Amino acid sequence: MKEAKKSKHTAPASKHTLRWVLLALLAVLVLGAGAVGLLLRREMTGAGATGQTVTVTVEQGSGVAAIARDLQQAGVIRFPRLFRWYVGQQGAAGSLQYGTFELEQGASYDQLIQALSVYAAAETTRLTFPEGTTAIAIAQQMEQAGLCTAEEFLQEANEGDFSEFTFWQYLPTDQEAPDRFMKCEGYLFPDTYEFLNDGTVHDYVATFYARFDQMITPDIYEALEQQGMTLHQLVTLASFVQEEAGNDQDSNVAQVFRNRLAPDSPYPRLESNVSSYIQSDEDNNYLWNWVAPWYGGWDEIPANILAAYDTYSCAGLPAGPVSNPGLAAIQAALDPQPDPEVQDAYFFVTDLTGRYYYAQTLEQHQANVRAARAVNNSL
Repeated sequence: MKEAKKSKHTAPASKHTLRWVLLALLAVLVLGAGAVGLLLRREMTGAGATGQTVTVTVEQGSGVAAIARDLQQAGVIRFPRLFRWYVGQQGAAGSLQYGTFELEQGASYDQLIQALSVYAAAETTRLTFPEGTTAIAIAQQMEQAGLCTAEEFLQEANEGDFSEFTFWQYLPTDQEAPDRFMKCEGYLFPDTYEFLNDGTVHDYVATFYARFDQMITPDIYEALEQQGMTLHQLVTLASFVQEEAGNDQDSNVAQVFRNRLAPDSPYPRLESNVSSYIQSDEDNNYLWNWVAPWYGGWDEIPANILAAYDTYSCAGLPAGPVSNPGLAAIQAALDPQPDPEVQDAYFFVTDLTGRYYYAQTLEQHQANVRAARAVNNSL
């Protein structure tokens, strides 16, 4: 008996069936994608508007992500990431305001952007804090403006929870920095701000911290990691650059300090009058002008604080910043671009005309000091 021949149509039939299955799956995916796309489009165009309004408060310093979360929690939108993307596509992030708004649930994204771009009428106080302002001076200015007491501001700034900000995780704890004078010093970013008169102390402090968090970019964190430098060290160094320069000499002063901080430096102390043993109202001295009054007098400063901030006695950086530096000082401390003749300098001195004299050796520095004094005596 001859063997039965296999059907020549078996394989084509299987391929035909597989093709239809794939087409069916593709159709399901297309329909699903279409349904999702339709849902997202209805969200953006406001097709699901309810006609009901809710009150939404946007805190000062809130970014688009925080605003989107507030809108979702209030039931105004359903998809915060989609809202963030749409705002970015429209280039509208910079126009969104803070304040209290009446918004319709399900309104179109264009309507929401328009509503949030109109400054909410509110009683506000506008204050400017120059670069290099200390935490205590900031608190005093807030009190003078009638927004809160200086004590309330400093207590919240030093003891409140601000873990929503990226930089907060990089701050040393009180156990890690037992000799630090104030946790908030250095991180209250100096700028001009509009404060709601009926705001909370927490919101006031968060305004400063939000700005600082914005200034410290991923590139800065990456550079810190590459240098083996902590954020606290950077801000501490920047505060001295701010106080000793705060001008076109930022990089040169930063280079001198970094030379002193370098391994095997012959001069391992900053020796800056900005924070030293000097007890004179004529000098800008952190210990004399700010720390001593806080404790009730120079002799009342705790010994560990005095030792940790006197840059003529402590090696390396002191326990913390001595002011709140601006971005230029921070950038100079991170990556100084000094003049060639300052590259290897360990000393500098200034005269009353604002001129800076740099030196590599102590002998050169002493000669510069005499030259600066001669200029001062001639004025």
